[in-house]
Amino acid sequence: MIDTPQTRNQPAKEGRTGPANSHIADLVRRIRAGELRALARAISTVEDRTAESTELLKALFPFSGNAVLLGLTGSPGAGKSTLVDQVAREYRKQGKSIGIVAVDPTSPFSGGAILGDRIRMQSHHADPGIYIRSMATRGSLGGLASTTADVATVLDASGRDIVMIETVGVGQDEVDIVRLADVTIVVLVPGMGDDVQTIKAGIMEIADIFVINKADRDGAERVEREVRAMQSLAARKDDWTPPIVKTVASDETGISDLIAAIEKYRQHLQQNGRAQTRRIGNWRERITEMLRDALFQRVLQHYLSEGDATRYAAEVAEHKRDPYSLVEKIVGELGKPE
Repeated sequence: MIDTPQTRNQPAKEGRTGPANSHIADLVRRIRAGELRALARAISTVEDRTAESTELLKALFPFSGNAVLLGLTGSPGAGKSTLVDQVAREYRKQGKSIGIVAVDPTSPFSGGAILGDRIRMQSHHADPGIYIRSMATRGSLGGLASTTADVATVLDASGRDIVMIETVGVGQDEVDIVRLADVTIVVLVPGMGDDVQTIKAGIMEIADIFVINKADRDGAERVEREVRAMQSLAARKDDWTPPIVKTVASDETGISDLIAAIEKYRQHLQQNGRAQTRRIGNWRERITEMLRDALFQRVLQHYLSEGDATRYAAEVAEHKRDPYSLVEKIVGELGKPE
């Protein structure tokens, strides 16, 4: 199923009739039972950060932690959407259920996700075993929307075996995915200035697996040589050398090799508690981000109105006060009773 604004805005068959906790419990029950409309409603609640989103996530979290989270990142034009489509198709042949979160640029007109790349996934529209959700970045950097991790939690809790996250494709800043995914796949493509020298300062260091897509093009061998040269200069702490898989996603070439590489890395993670260590590191980063966001929202709600922000900015711009003392003052207010 492809979740679009048209499908997700349809009214639910069941209305909200009881208290918030019973409503959430019912929604969780329906999600766990595989109701796609309930899943779409839950994701919309989380993505829009409505009043009940936190309670919903609290209720769903105990059911999460079982899905394999695959992150696919790389520059625009690398063919990530086609690759995701083919990988999902291969996993479906194995009987696995799939959730796909496709993070797209934000439309300057509607503020929503630009859904053009999802056209390639239309063949899955009648398959309940694949659920596809497009998300807008809404100004977030790092290639992910600010609620992507929470949406992944909802899909995980719904019982999906594999959750695939395709980032927006922003280049060197696209590194947030490594803090969320169990396996991070960096997609390269020859002939588009997408060689190692142009992007190694950003996403090259986060790859668990490299994919050279559109490998039938001239320049694929050069990209592979450059990746191997880079790998020879620095060894990873976890004793893993990211494999390089060549694919032509448009005709399924190399997809089975990519699935095999994913499984091999997952086996590597199971040794010596590496998987748990990775998830602990990911959650440490995520909790820090959640605290930062919660504190910022509290400051905006209670200590920094729109008028105050404008006034403070004017005072700093005119050098009537320094920004460092101002921030200390606002942070100091957080510890006082409201």
